[in-house]
Amino acid sequence: MILFVDSLTVIDFSYLCPRRGAVGESWITDIVLHGDLNAESMVLDFAKVKKQIKQIIDEKLDHKLAIPSALSANTKHTNGRFELDLHIGDSHLAMSAPEQAVCMIEGEEVNEVNTIAYLKSVILPHLPDNVKDLDITLRPEATSGFYYHYSHGLKKHDGNCQRIIHGHRSLIGIKLNDVSMPRLQKQWADKWQDIYLGSEEDLISSAELKHIVAEEGDYAFAYTSSQGYFELAISKLRCDILPCDTTVECIAEYLAGQVKLQHPNDHVQVRAYEGVGKGAIAYA
Repeated sequence: MILFVDSLTVIDFSYLCPRRGAVGESWITDIVLHGDLNAESMVLDFAKVKKQIKQIIDEKLDHKLAIPSALSANTKHTNGRFELDLHIGDSHLAMSAPEQAVCMIEGEEVNEVNTIAYLKSVILPHLPDNVKDLDITLRPEATSGFYYHYSHGLKKHDGNCQRIIHGHRSLIGIKLNDVSMPRLQKQWADKWQDIYLGSEEDLISSAELKHIVAEEGDYAFAYTSSQGYFELAISKLRCDILPCDTTVECIAEYLAGQVKLQHPNDHVQVRAYEGVGKGAIAYA
């Protein structure tokens, strides 16, 4: 017997790519369970599927930085903390964070295939004996619009968004006088492709870093939140500094203000997304 759940959840996370650096991603997750009927004449109660499997995905991958095992030589794991330091092309990235902010995935790089293998390995042991196998599909949102991949950290958030490198694949909509402007949408999508969005108030000097070392041409960030102390050093080439928090509400407001500077006589509307099917709208 086969049981399926389409769009069980959306995984919002970032992964390290040996070519692109930290890449924010959002994957819609579909699952298929193969098994025998239990005493309730079910493979598994839908309520348990949605709660149990989603909870495991949230714990093991969602809002984390996923690192391919091929880069493990650039990492260090001691006393409940995880540190990495690596060069990607002409850019540098170093991070120190509590261990729950990252996960390691087997392979040369993080992709749908080895991420599915990782998820199956952590989910199957928790399913009842009548469930014999699990299929997982990870897919980006189908769209013809413009989007960008971004990573960030929200120190004021009381949940997992506080992790200093996690991210999203996000659509962007911009209108002038209620008319959609694909040119402006593409301009910002290109500008912020594979970007780290940092908050100005989290910037520190390189000398203030405690666990990692910044290189010339890096921005340095640090903050303490409820999950612990986080540090990041990242090449300025892969980072944009916002004079505000990097919540989707603030991102939408910031973009609206920037577009307004270019078009002062027009009514501006920005529709910014945080992953799939959610976001904020700002006007200027």
